[in-house]
Amino acid sequence: MASGILVFSEHDGGKIKKTAFELIAKAVSLNMGPVSAVVVGAADTSALGSYGATTVYTVSGDAFSSYTTGTYTKALAAVIAKADPAVVLGAASNLGKDLFPRLGARLGAGVITEATELSNDGGLVAHRPVYAGKALVTAKPSGLALVTVRPNSFGAPTAGSGSAEVVAVDAGVSAADAKVNVLESKKSDASVADLTEADKIVSAGRSIKTAEQYDSIIRPLAASIGATPGASRAAVDAGYAPHSHQVGQTGKVVNPNLYVALGISGAIQHLAGMRTSKVIVAVNKDPDAPIFAHATYGLVDDLFDVAPLLQKEFEAL
Repeated sequence: MASGILVFSEHDGGKIKKTAFELIAKAVSLNMGPVSAVVVGAADTSALGSYGATTVYTVSGDAFSSYTTGTYTKALAAVIAKADPAVVLGAASNLGKDLFPRLGARLGAGVITEATELSNDGGLVAHRPVYAGKALVTAKPSGLALVTVRPNSFGAPTAGSGSAEVVAVDAGVSAADAKVNVLESKKSDASVADLTEADKIVSAGRSIKTAEQYDSIIRPLAASIGATPGASRAAVDAGYAPHSHQVGQTGKVVNPNLYVALGISGAIQHLAGMRTSKVIVAVNKDPDAPIFAHATYGLVDDLFDVAPLLQKEFEAL
């Protein structure tokens, strides 16, 4: 009989992403049976046991040098068949959003996406925002449940002293399962976390006025607290920031512990991408800006006056 929770643990260049540790620790707290992890491709799995995984399933081989939907789906399906979990958790990342629906179709399993809270009520209960975050859906799946969770939903866990048994699984995956050949991969030169995994974000709206001011004001302010710079669609469309920095319904959905919105009015499309942030700090000259209705702290002032003062204080810390 299926039991326990299996956590799909993503990695970047062999380094396990922090979302995997977050999900493993949460899985342990749910008390739904043994917690195991699965890692596809070559990666350092040594830390997974210290967050609560008792078993780490690994699937390796030349077919996993780059991510493709076909190879990863077959690999994860093979591990699920061996581990027989009741629940499979993964991050609501670009990879997770591509992989889990395909996996659900292959296994005939239900898929819950973008969850922000999980609980145990005689079985898994997942809560996820809908309608651009204006409402929450409570879902209780039957049978095998595949769930993607927004990063930073549960906070950073503390590592313990535990260890995990490592079990290698032969999924029978070959290059033919890839269907496509990855010719080249280019990584961003950015030294900060991707928006979807960032713990802190500093974003600007169209009020930043120029790309030069975005670079001279927003980037240094973000750097002063180790945050990732972001932007509204209006700022991106105006050419002030790259599309990779766009937060919102047509950009990236983020879930940081701190979101600083400078000169962002708070249109529903932007709120859809950041409404679940733990703490929202808004600075805007318009006292009626919609962002203030959702902000934890709000300041009616000019971002060009406030941002340098914030940076100075942050750097002094």
